[in-house]
Amino acid sequence: MIGWIILGVLLLLMAGVIIYCIVVYNGLVSLKNNIERNWSNTDVLLKQRFDELPKLIKVCEGYMQHERKTLEAVIKARSMVGGARSDQDRMQAQNALTETLRSLFMVVEKYPELKADKAFGQLQSRITELEDQIADRREFFNESVNIYNIRIEQFPDVLVARAFNFSGRTLWQIDAAHRQDVEVSFQHG
Repeated sequence: MIGWIILGVLLLLMAGVIIYCIVVYNGLVSLKNNIERNWSNTDVLLKQRFDELPKLIKVCEGYMQHERKTLEAVIKARSMVGGARSDQDRMQAQNALTETLRSLFMVVEKYPELKADKAFGQLQSRITELEDQIADRREFFNESVNIYNIRIEQFPDVLVARAFNFSGRTLWQIDAAHRQDVEVSFQHG
């Protein structure tokens, strides 16, 4: 009789452990998929910005003959985005593109006729709007990554995470060089 009770308790304990593992596993899968969804949502906006850049560059070229380096930097950053394959490379390329756009919009300040151009104003407004939305989406992405990374490192969830090869994800960060002020020169040369 006691043997049956012990066997019953052990079976209940095993069933509890199995159910717990299933719940943890499903929770980790959900968090991982949230990261992918948030990246995909960000990627949609990044693609829209990517598609708007040739139009912006075309409008600027006519006005900014002396700012060839700035326009070339935007073009180069855009091509880096197109060539990036890994998540880390994509994040770095997108950060570089964001910085070159900031530089471009700062340089535009010395071209009043360009600032007054209707097409440029609409494109600048659209890209600025996209930049704001991208910043919001980066926040959502980083929040999802943070929650996921915490879960896969906490005990006892770490046991299930390791058993099923859940690995940490990288937060979206900007390069240290991009935290510095942009230097703008108003001398033609």
